[in-house]
Amino acid sequence: MSDTVSRRSALRLLGGAAMVAAAVTGPLAVSAHAYAPAPASRKVESLLARLTLDEKISLLHGAADPNSRGQAGYVPGVPRLGICPLRLADGPAGVRVTAHATALPAPVMLASAFDPALAREYGEVIGREGRALGQDVLLSPMVNLIRTPYAGRNFETLSEDPLLSADLVAEEVRGIQGQGLIATVKHFALNNQEKDRLTIDVRIAEQPLRELELRGFEAAAAAGAGAVMGAYNKVNGAFACENKPILTDVLRGDWGFEGWVMTDWGAAHSTVAALSAGLDMEMPSGDYFGDALKAAVRDGRVPQALVDRSVRRVLSVMERFSLLDGSAPARPDRDAGRGARTALKVARAGATLLHNRHSTLPLTGPATRSIAVVGPTGSIPFVSGGGSAHVVPDHAESPLDALRSRAGDGARVTYALGEDLFGKPLPGTSPGADFEGQHVEPGATWTYDGTLTVADDDEWTFVIHYSGDRPKVLLDGTDLFPPAPGLGEFFSGGLVGTAPDGLAVRRSKPLRLTAGAHRLAITAKGRDQGQLFRLRRTTGATRAADVAEAVRVARAAAGVVVFAYEDATEGADRTGLALPGHQNELIEAVAAANPRTAVVLNTSSCTTMPWLDGVGAVLQMYYPGQEGAEATAAVLFGDCDPGGRLTQTFPVSEDRHPMAGNPRRYPGVDGTEEYSEGIHLGYRWYEAEGVAPLFPFGHGLSYTTFAYTDLSVRPDGDGLAVRFTVRNTGARTGITVAQVYLGPSPDLRLDQARRALAGYRRLRLEPGRAQEVTVRISRRSLSSWDSGRHAWVLGTGTREVSVGVSAGEPRLTGHGRVGSAPAGGRG
Repeated sequence: MSDTVSRRSALRLLGGAAMVAAAVTGPLAVSAHAYAPAPASRKVESLLARLTLDEKISLLHGAADPNSRGQAGYVPGVPRLGICPLRLADGPAGVRVTAHATALPAPVMLASAFDPALAREYGEVIGREGRALGQDVLLSPMVNLIRTPYAGRNFETLSEDPLLSADLVAEEVRGIQGQGLIATVKHFALNNQEKDRLTIDVRIAEQPLRELELRGFEAAAAAGAGAVMGAYNKVNGAFACENKPILTDVLRGDWGFEGWVMTDWGAAHSTVAALSAGLDMEMPSGDYFGDALKAAVRDGRVPQALVDRSVRRVLSVMERFSLLDGSAPARPDRDAGRGARTALKVARAGATLLHNRHSTLPLTGPATRSIAVVGPTGSIPFVSGGGSAHVVPDHAESPLDALRSRAGDGARVTYALGEDLFGKPLPGTSPGADFEGQHVEPGATWTYDGTLTVADDDEWTFVIHYSGDRPKVLLDGTDLFPPAPGLGEFFSGGLVGTAPDGLAVRRSKPLRLTAGAHRLAITAKGRDQGQLFRLRRTTGATRAADVAEAVRVARAAAGVVVFAYEDATEGADRTGLALPGHQNELIEAVAAANPRTAVVLNTSSCTTMPWLDGVGAVLQMYYPGQEGAEATAAVLFGDCDPGGRLTQTFPVSEDRHPMAGNPRRYPGVDGTEEYSEGIHLGYRWYEAEGVAPLFPFGHGLSYTTFAYTDLSVRPDGDGLAVRFTVRNTGARTGITVAQVYLGPSPDLRLDQARRALAGYRRLRLEPGRAQEVTVRISRRSLSSWDSGRHAWVLGTGTREVSVGVSAGEPRLTGHGRVGSAPAGGRG
């Protein structure tokens, strides 16, 4: 995009934003950037002319699939004209249907590799599998930036940095669509949290919107994404799915997007306003784009030309993917082997070593022959997060089994639960009650009204496992498992929401019970299919016993690996940054017993670590997919270097991050949320505010060491070329991610980051080997969005350029001059 453009309708993006610096009063005297769609093909126009109004409308909303594969959505097509149906499946870490598919690592783990080529390979696996599993459209990738550490879907997206997100999403889209599957970039725009996502009004100024959140969507559009999914939330006062400034003026007018825009599931709020604003398809049904749309056309509230416009967009994409003339390649068979290899490759590449005191990792010497494994996710595979990101994996080995296999015959690998996820049998109930496997026949209702005898005063958490309608359980007249608010009941977590045998799981709030008899009443209904349920508990006494056993096995081993978890899901944000349950106390106790303790984090996002100084190592593995156990064992034993780097900043504590103490930023006040941090998102905020994080953006350790030397910065066309040398100065082959950061322009009177990622290069070097690297800083990275001119403007003058291994650890610093004068610099 050029650095100056005519005054565009982007000014309307400012509407209602409380924090906008320049107030806008009166009618906007700016002309919208002309949106002139490319002409449709003769075939599309011919089909459009033959379609009835009912048939046209049927292509603009979802319907029930008579032959469902368990996918998220279905559009029936028009058989009489050869327009095939469309099946739309969730992503983003694989294809979410009822059949088995490759469960890839979470996208945040993919992003941690800082490798666009790997993102394309990731997309290729999903694209092939989507077509093989009977799907036509993938509802992925997600490219919303990681803004708040509490957001429940941080694991489903990529990064807090717009450049990295843009690079990766573009390559993933190319990979998906290169296999013939239509990609849908989501959620357009500013769906950066799950709390109140259906109603929250996000207020943001024009500059941060353009420079940050929109950059990834723009890259996806430039890569040819066939579809865009509108978000649930409002943007500057208007719902995203009926927001003309972003759906038409920016997406189509500025970026030239020619695909179609669909709602997120149930995100439509109107007929006339949405269609006029640029929405094309309502999913998963047709409350607004079905009969209501037909009536609006008939009574003249909606010109039929608008309906034709949306149908033309859908058909044009279908034609592009050869879905209108029967010329699409035959659906391939699944290549499960290739999928598994890519899943393993991504998990190894994204494994991020955060801390490694006294070379605790890789495991060496006695620690390879005597290992204690602690934690529930040591024995239960933690494949993926919950909600629409869940994939039915081909297989999933537990880390415990993988470590035993890698350690080999003769090694002693012991296990302790440490933290109980699924509870222990209830003691002290009335005779004849079976709470460990009660089967309720179809059509029957099973009831229990008796007593639970508690031996000692203690804190109890009740855990229910069930296969049908959740049984109602009353203790002393109080419902232990009331309906969850919002979508909490619909979406279950990837780990704690499902027992190892597949039963759904819910937990009560902790209760303080006194010694003695308590009345327990249960009602369980079999409905049509019947059901199996269990009722269990954890208490302070059972927790103490589990920790004591973990300490015992840790003390007896040469090396310890504690697996810690945090279970995130669509539909709910995290309530805190600490590990859930009593895991912090468990880690502290185990590390006190054996300081050569490595903690493996299977978490969605950042977490606080009050135990950090007491443990030997911390390895961030996120949700590592179906091959995660093998990848984890490989990194722990040093079969490969931990290749990942953080794509989000980890704060020290709950009160030391951009959202802390500012409810207007998160979660919002009175239904409105203000992005008042402006362009200072993520690591930019830490730099601007002088706040030290626990781990900075880009951080990650290697098992070897690297030296950076010989920096030069020179002009390169309309950008800068940054050249430097990297040498492996250690004794092992290893990975480093060289990161180039750019300082502000002295010539721009705009808000600018003190340091912003402008380029990067992932390098694998053998011991003693050196490589000269050139990273190009593009004109876009050198430019800022000027809200007064509604244009990109080049940041001229002398710019500081640093090369380092994280946002907080520059190794080289130089300068380059942007503009007509010669540029150069050394560091």
